[in-house]
Parts: sequence; C-alpha cells; structure tokens
Amino acid sequence: MPQSTREITSDDIIPDAEFRLHRAERRASRLPIKRLRRVALGPDCTFYFESFDTMLFQVQEMLLVEGGGPAQISGELAAYNPLIPQGEELVATVMFEIENATRRAQFLAGLGSIERNFYLQTGDQRSLGTPEDDSARTREDGKTSAVHFLRFGMTKQQIATFQEPSAHVMIGCADPRYAHMAVLGPAVRIELARDFRP
Repeated sequence: MPQSTREITSDDIIPDAEFRLHRAERRASRLPIKRLRRVALGPDCTFYFESFDTMLFQVQEMLLVEGGGPAQISGELAAYNPLIPQGEELVATVMFEIENATRRAQFLAGLGSIERNFYLQTGDQRSLGTPEDDSARTREDGKTSAVHFLRFGMTKQQIATFQEPSAHVMIGCADPRYAHMAVLGPAVRIELARDFRP
C-alpha cells in the first residue's frame, strides 16, 4: 500500500486459508511493534496506537473468526479504516482494562464523558483527543464505555516537536477523576512517528 493511500482495500486482504497458515508467525512478528504502540496511562487505562498494519491484521482476524467471506469485507473496512492515521494525527484505541467485573462496572459508572479529557502533549502544546465517531461514549446514566477510539490531530509544528529527540512528549487525562500522565519514550516516539506524512 502506498503510504499516501492510508486505507485498506480488498486488494490488501489475503484469503482466510492463507492467513490461517501464517497467522501465528504474523502475530509473533508484530509483537515488538505492538509493544511499542501500547502505552499504559495509570493503573487501569491503556493506549493502543493504531496504524495501517494493526488495522489490517485486525480485519484479517475478524474475517477469519467470523467466517463471513467476501460479503463481510466491506463492513470490516468501514469499521477499521477510520482508525488508520492520515498523516497529521495519531489514532488510539483507549481501553480501561479491569478484570474484576464488579469493580469495572463501578469504576466506569463514575467516569461519564471522560473520553473528552484525554490529550497528547508535545512540548508546551496540547492536542485534545477527539472521539472517532464525534460522539461521546457515555450513556444517559453517566456510565462510560470501557473502550474509546480517539484521534489526536497535530499541527506541523507539533509533529516537528514530536520528532525532536530532546522534546518532552506525553499522554494524559485532564479529568480529576483519572488524573494520570505518561511520558512517551524515545523508542515509542520513533515508532509512532511512522504515522506522520513524510
């Protein structure tokens, strides 16, 4: 796929039988990159920064698991293509990961609209995350979802700062109910910088 395209097409999809043969090998080869794209924010939240490769693998997984064949492809592309960064942004799946179901329900019940408070900070400039579907994932009863899809739009100056080795870059949550920050290390930033236009 040319980097300028930044979307998965049906031409990128391999048949389920071929994917099944190489699934474990493909997953193993992507683990080092997935680790760099995974950033913990506090004790209960994780950012998974998405890319063309992560979304292509996810589409292939969904096709294999659900077995819908060619008729399923268009639906999967419609669901996952919007999560591919388009050159002047980072896109993340943000998950609250709490194993205990009771604690998870109580925790999420008290975090309504938190999805509007995540940010990416480059130097002294802050980009507030925008929910992918431009709508909140908070129910009328105030309970938020465990999964959020956010994009962080960046100016050319922010991208240049992000790529400076000495710059301070972090993710955070400005909501006092979950006030945490995490610095992005050099290896993480080198990997994520691949999402920007050349």
